[in-house]
Amino acid sequence: MRQGHFEEHWTDNDAPAGGVSTGRGFTISWQNGPLGRGNNRKEPNGAFVEDVIQAVIGRIEFYQASPFACQENDNALANLRRAAWELDQRTRSREVRAVEGTHTP
Repeated sequence: MRQGHFEEHWTDNDAPAGGVSTGRGFTISWQNGPLGRGNNRKEPNGAFVEDVIQAVIGRIEFYQASPFACQENDNALANLRRAAWELDQRTRSREVRAVEGTHTP
């Protein structure tokens, strides 16, 4: 059964910035602003989508190691792992283009 949640997403000069997502049992404060590059690199101030996906993967893996293991959980894990891989590929591409940590598309 899905439970409702609230989300608010912010922009900074028309680029994605921070925000918050909340629901029963969770609150996520998203990274607000780019981290920068090189000597201008800042410490993160919020969560990244990739980290939240990894947390969900960990939780479903916990289910799969229990009597609640099922094909649907296995399918969900495959899709979450694919999502994590795609986001990693995006980061690698941005690093190659030297735009990771910036608002440059």
